[in-house]
Amino acid sequence: DKQSTEMNKQLPILISALMFWPLSVLAETPQQILEQLVRNAGSPASVQRGEQIFRAKPGQGEAESCMSCHTNNPKAAGQHFRSRKLIEPLAVVANAERFTDPAKVEKWFKRNCKDVFARSCTAQEKADFTAYMLSVK
Repeated sequence: DKQSTEMNKQLPILISALMFWPLSVLAETPQQILEQLVRNAGSPASVQRGEQIFRAKPGQGEAESCMSCHTNNPKAAGQHFRSRKLIEPLAVVANAERFTDPAKVEKWFKRNCKDVFARSCTAQEKADFTAYMLSVK
């Protein structure tokens, strides 16, 4: 039938396109997202540096630190410092939804880095922070 023939023509094009699709779009696990962030950074992630980022109090943005909203325990729920809206835990062990959607990860890094540091986070900071959140047990 005509529809099947057209689909058969388009299938190789679709397969070829998927082969070149960025991994970040296909990432679905926190580990895959971390691996993409490490590739973007160009060097290994550091759990220790990630924890330092989480606990830092730079005082440059509107929020004093990550802990202003997320508490000092990444396994605990937090509350937005202005809106008081509930925030689910950051640590993957306490929130299986964290670090599973590359677009959301990038969105929240963009927003939260500006809130805390008054700047964008570097690729290395994103990798380090994510490594720490995956390491929390």
